[in-house]
Amino acid sequence: MTVLKPQAASLDGRQPGRKPTIGLALGGGGARGLAHVAMIEAFDELGIKPDVIAGTSIGAVYGAAYASGMSGRDLRDHTRFILSQRFGLIRDLFTKTAQPFQRLLSVFGARNAILDPFTVLDVILPKEVKETFADCKIPLKVVASDFYDQEPKVFTEGPLRTAIAASMALPVLFQPVVHDGRALIDGGLTNPLPFDLLLPETDIVVAIDVSGSPVADGKRVAPTAFAALFSSAFLFEHTIVKEKLRAKQPDIFIRAGTSNFQVLDFLKCDDILAAAQPAKERLKQQLARVLSVETLPVLEDAEPIQKMIAAPRRPKRRLLPRPRKRPEPE
Repeated sequence: MTVLKPQAASLDGRQPGRKPTIGLALGGGGARGLAHVAMIEAFDELGIKPDVIAGTSIGAVYGAAYASGMSGRDLRDHTRFILSQRFGLIRDLFTKTAQPFQRLLSVFGARNAILDPFTVLDVILPKEVKETFADCKIPLKVVASDFYDQEPKVFTEGPLRTAIAASMALPVLFQPVVHDGRALIDGGLTNPLPFDLLLPETDIVVAIDVSGSPVADGKRVAPTAFAALFSSAFLFEHTIVKEKLRAKQPDIFIRAGTSNFQVLDFLKCDDILAAAQPAKERLKQQLARVLSVETLPVLEDAEPIQKMIAAPRRPKRRLLPRPRKRPEPE
């Protein structure tokens, strides 16, 4: 029979034990998701890494890079370089003087969307991103949506670029990704903040919400057709996140503080990262507090991984009570 192994109390009165496992969920939200860089930096500055990552859309892009071994500083430098030097035609798309749809369609040869997601990934992904899920240094889950089944598709194996391309394939803007006979589109349409994928297997779940909501233009009441087209999907995603939080909550929930930015404001990278700084500090404070409160007990004669896998899973010991109320909007 497995029993708890007696341990000598530490100086602060706590029992030593194994380090709690941490799951990190990175949500979708267009340009607001650039704030994920700051949240990854928070982990780096505390000297910790998550044990598993789940990402949707732009959260899948940064989640894949982080899981591949890149640091927050690496990601900040790469993001600023890409958005300032090499965005080319895609850069023009995200400015107020975006090229007409027909010109873009003629360049990319697409009839059902503006951009090919694989073409975009060739431009924006760091060379350090691994080829497959198996190559990643941190286990990764990437969420896409099955267009016809209207259900999430969770990738955990196979080519990494296919999963990321599918996860970020926002309709109209990106062509759907056809994989194993299925038409896959943006994961945010079914699971924009996939913290629920981490609840069963980790002790602490951290969720970073960058969904935001449309921001009014002081010069006009009605949104432009372009803004309405792309913001409507993210408004839908924001609603999904709120409903998910009614049913279950992560241990640490952080809104990135980037709601004042539009979903296509990629050229405001420095402003978005600056706006995310207070959220980064909140994340560091909450992580430090949770990890200092207690650790999980060590099992006598248990080999680190094999025994935990073989033994029947006990109900997960929560390190913090789930919040009873929905977080207040920003």
